[in-house]
Amino acid sequence: MSPSPDALLRFAEALCDLARPIALRHFRTALDIVTKADESPVTVADRAIEAALRAEIEARFPEHGVFGEEMGMKPGSGTTWVIDPIDGTKSFVTGLPLFGTLIALCEDDRPVLGAIDMPALGERWTGGPSGATFNGAPARASRCERLGEAGFFTTSPEAFRGADEAILRRFTERTAIRRYGGDCYIYGLLASGHCDLVVECGLQPYDFAAIVPVIEAAGGIVTDWAGEALTLRSEGRVLAAATRALHAEALALIAG
Repeated sequence: MSPSPDALLRFAEALCDLARPIALRHFRTALDIVTKADESPVTVADRAIEAALRAEIEARFPEHGVFGEEMGMKPGSGTTWVIDPIDGTKSFVTGLPLFGTLIALCEDDRPVLGAIDMPALGERWTGGPSGATFNGAPARASRCERLGEAGFFTTSPEAFRGADEAILRRFTERTAIRRYGGDCYIYGLLASGHCDLVVECGLQPYDFAAIVPVIEAAGGIVTDWAGEALTLRSEGRVLAAATRALHAEALALIAG
């Protein structure tokens, strides 16, 4: 028999439990940093976490695919685990505790289960058919429905270039509160109702796959900038909102 969604989510949490001490062992220590072709940094901690998680997944579910940031894709049966061992490596290497481990389970490229684990903060969000949780308690997005009342987050304004920069400016002009930084942490904050809107571009599937089930289970909505569902084939423009009304207003703002 195939494991239930709840059992699979418990396994995802066990993977987070495995990753957390590895991350903390290396956090705020002297690290050799390698710059990848896309100019993003990678450390021994990224690689050690991904290797440990891959080994655990392959031992438990050898038929499943695995897609990780550092070691690429291992094809599988149509069920794929997606891993970002350290989301927010720039925070990690500079001693900022706003880095996380992201684990998602995808069916036919669509995220269905997700976990956002924040090792240095001892915080974790999960999402699946049974709902969203924050440290084991129910998580719920806010009820904000208007841009003019929304708390808006994005990780880095530097990611918005050309026409995208003009879109960012529209959001900063129309929202009530604006904050920058945080990588995956800001999506957890949205799932718990502490912010209302996240807009980002230039993401990879391992950056957003885990956040989709968490926010959707918390009552929010996550799509690309055209309003289409996010899959492993999406281009990396992400719009996450606490409510459908807020999401619709944000889509209209993007469209100009």
